[in-house]
Amino acid sequence: MDSIFVTRAAADAVPISFVTAASYAEVRKVLGAEIAAFADAAGFEPKAGRYLLLPGKTGKSAHGAVLGAVLDAALGGVLFGLEAADETPDPFLPGRLAQHLPDGTYRFANEPHDARLAALAIALGLYRFTRYRKAEARAIKLDLRQSLDRDDLARIVEAVTLARDLINTPANDMGPAQLEQAARKLAARHSATVGAIVGEELLEKNLPLIHAVGRAAAVAPRLIDMTWSPESRGDAKHPRVTLVGKGVCFDTGGLDIKPDTGMLNMKKDMGGAATALALASMIMARGLKVQLRVLIPAVENSIAAASFRPRDIYTSRKGISVEIGNTDAEGRLVLADALALADEDKPDLIVDFATLTGAARVALGPDLPAFFTDDDALAGELMRHGTAENDPLWRLPLWRPYEAMLESKVADINNVGGSQGGAITAALFMRRFVAAKSWLHLDLFAWTATAKAGRPEGGELQAARALYAMLAARYG
Repeated sequence: MDSIFVTRAAADAVPISFVTAASYAEVRKVLGAEIAAFADAAGFEPKAGRYLLLPGKTGKSAHGAVLGAVLDAALGGVLFGLEAADETPDPFLPGRLAQHLPDGTYRFANEPHDARLAALAIALGLYRFTRYRKAEARAIKLDLRQSLDRDDLARIVEAVTLARDLINTPANDMGPAQLEQAARKLAARHSATVGAIVGEELLEKNLPLIHAVGRAAAVAPRLIDMTWSPESRGDAKHPRVTLVGKGVCFDTGGLDIKPDTGMLNMKKDMGGAATALALASMIMARGLKVQLRVLIPAVENSIAAASFRPRDIYTSRKGISVEIGNTDAEGRLVLADALALADEDKPDLIVDFATLTGAARVALGPDLPAFFTDDDALAGELMRHGTAENDPLWRLPLWRPYEAMLESKVADINNVGGSQGGAITAALFMRRFVAAKSWLHLDLFAWTATAKAGRPEGGELQAARALYAMLAARYG
């Protein structure tokens, strides 16, 4: 996709003036009396989210100083209101402009709260999912000051677009095979190596939980395995970073079937895989000094004669026997085998992404992903970058006493706990399958139910921008 960020200064770029109640008087002086009078006549107020398209000037009227400048129908500028000093600023608020600006090239006449995030929000606000329903193409460009890294903004926009497209695509066109194709396409762009373990081979390669969850589907389950390193593959000097993404392309709930309302949006249950691929895209495009591995267990949790059943017991890759307490807790099962495999390499950091529990949404809502880790330094670092990137997340505890909820009378562990603390017990379940201290589990929603500034309705990339910023600070 073409970047909206122009690389050379555009002489005709239309200025966007950001205003607050405190700064509006000064901005009015810069605009001039005629444009200020136009804004007054239009009823513009410098309140957060308000905007006004301003006319241009064509010069003096016949009466010169008496009537002032003649206003042109052409766009001469834009006013946009920001939060006042006593209000909490939303760095993405300028993203609302994406739906109101006519085609053209724009520049920031003054500084918003955060120019980088304002530009990113406008770019992300232009996103449209057009695979099945065409939308009119937009031709909006931004001419940013030279101190802003246009290339980095462009690679972030590209990664967010990738994730949104993958999540928004329905399961009939985004099953395990198509998810593998998406990974292969990304790998080819960055000279990465990718392979897949498919169907019965999962049993041969000791990945029994992935096989059990996906075996009832028409399309065979698989584990997608992508590796990449800058300069020379497998450079031992670079730290190892492994990303694991839950790739449940559709989740019926299995034999513990979901109600219709719970199943309606389950095309997004591969949001963890989309997040892992998007973060990998940013890492590889930036050329971060890491040995990257991406593991995606890609399955459909379907209902058929071959479905795994409540009270079945399977011995996982790690040798831990798992009793199935609920077939709708399938994500943690496929992640368990993938995490065990990831851990065998002893990477410096393992991160898994999953649209895992409704309990995390009850606790934190749709916009605030939960994360779990035993690494306090990692947690603090991630929180700082999440705040700086306007990519929020919140730490929940790996509360060890709740491990008792996962006890089984006939196996080493049950795949579900009690009716409370579901996000925590899910994280504790997966903690059994990874030994690395620097392990980070993210429980995502991966969806925007109601459009917000910079975040159109539909699939959404959560937490990956924060992690990318953290990894770039470490390994850039």
